[in-house]
Amino acid sequence: MELSYQEKLTLIKLNEVKKVKFEELVERTGLDQVAVMRSVLGLQSKGLARLQEKSERIAKLTETGKKYAQIGLPEWRALAVLREKGRATLDDLRSVLSEDELKPIVGLLRKENWASVRKEDGKLVLEITEKGMNAGERPIDMALKLLAEKKVVPLDEIEKLVPAKELKRRRIAEEDTATERFVEITAAGEELVKRGIELKEEVSTLTPELIKSGKWREVEFKRFNIHAPVRKLYPGKKQPYRAFLDKLRRRLIEMGFIEMTVDSLIETQFWNFDALFQPQNHPARDWTDTYQLKYPKSGHLPGEDLVGRVRASHEHGGNTGSRGWGYVWSPERAMLLMPRAHGTALDARQLARGVEIPGKYFTIQRVFRPDVLDRTHLIEFNQIDGFVVGEDLTFKHLLGILKRFAVEIAGAKKVKFLPDYYPFTEPSVQMSAYHPELGWVEFGGAGIFREEMTKALGVDVPVIAWGIGIDRLAMFKLGIDDIRYLFSYDLRWLREARLVW
Repeated sequence: MELSYQEKLTLIKLNEVKKVKFEELVERTGLDQVAVMRSVLGLQSKGLARLQEKSERIAKLTETGKKYAQIGLPEWRALAVLREKGRATLDDLRSVLSEDELKPIVGLLRKENWASVRKEDGKLVLEITEKGMNAGERPIDMALKLLAEKKVVPLDEIEKLVPAKELKRRRIAEEDTATERFVEITAAGEELVKRGIELKEEVSTLTPELIKSGKWREVEFKRFNIHAPVRKLYPGKKQPYRAFLDKLRRRLIEMGFIEMTVDSLIETQFWNFDALFQPQNHPARDWTDTYQLKYPKSGHLPGEDLVGRVRASHEHGGNTGSRGWGYVWSPERAMLLMPRAHGTALDARQLARGVEIPGKYFTIQRVFRPDVLDRTHLIEFNQIDGFVVGEDLTFKHLLGILKRFAVEIAGAKKVKFLPDYYPFTEPSVQMSAYHPELGWVEFGGAGIFREEMTKALGVDVPVIAWGIGIDRLAMFKLGIDDIRYLFSYDLRWLREARLVW
């Protein structure tokens, strides 16, 4: 039976203890871990040794979890302020919470029913409830304490207290696998050692010197096992969400769509609302539903002809036969600057710039809306908007495009459409797609652009359009249950995340 030098050395050291932990065997041989593992696998294939592995799923604290174990979870620190004052604004809580902790705190306190929330003078005010006054230790607090004491805890033991997903979502703990390995010599291995094993110098390369000197007869050439496990390498790759967006962009181009050019994340209200025939007194234009720039506060309007057509459309319908909205349009209001609230603003820009008829256009852009950050909501997110322009387009064409999009892009098996309302489309529709795990999920809104919008922008043929928030779709494709993970710095997730398309 042929054995390599490393296999012989490993077998001799193993015979001294009969059964040993893999790490101890590495110390005894003086070889590196990879070499010992390769030798053990080689000996096992020859029936001279046995490798036994015991794996267990474990939970351990993240850096965030270690911090919380020392200073307390954010909701407890916020509750301490509320217990002292009875009520508090978000500014009051900044003394005990970081900005990252402050963002989800309203949702956390509401979930536990520890505080009620209302608005006073434009500010959120939290008031402690009776349950908050009497709050005691919860399962998640016990889990945090257990992890802080033991450092590493079997996953099934943790899940008796709280689901591991919840700890992972809050970045308190992470899952891992702990594997313990033992190596044991077999009777055949003991017999071989007993008969005597000759250790010769081992070389990995046949050199001219070895041949000339004749020393090649006295040495042993190293054998390689290409099936032995080796240390994992993590080559560079695209960020998973970036890869998803690039794949989506490629799919749309393959479907014949042209990508629209984008100038800036900042828009005037003219492009974000007025050009879309959204009245200036519409509640969606209020500060509670959109962000506004403090400085500079106003931008510039486009050419006078275009502005005049949009003004006429709003005030009396222009040349469309519509009565418009029936108010005096304000250019000062239209010049106010804001972060883009929806990708449809880019549709208006493209229509005004000029389009091919027939033609198909799309854009994937970041948009901004005030919201409470949680596992399914962000204050800035990506939206995919597009439109098709042509002389003979109908509502049925729109439904067909949406269905194809849902099937080819989202992988949906079932699609349904519901009536909806948008100021700039008529008729309007909401599309929902069926996800096997989450059930029916709202996928996006669509409709036929109103003539009051398209004629003011210089287009006199039907335009069917749609807008979809794609971050939730990315969650499905990447197998995550917290939308914030799309922008995570978690190296383990960045290495292991796989895009399912």
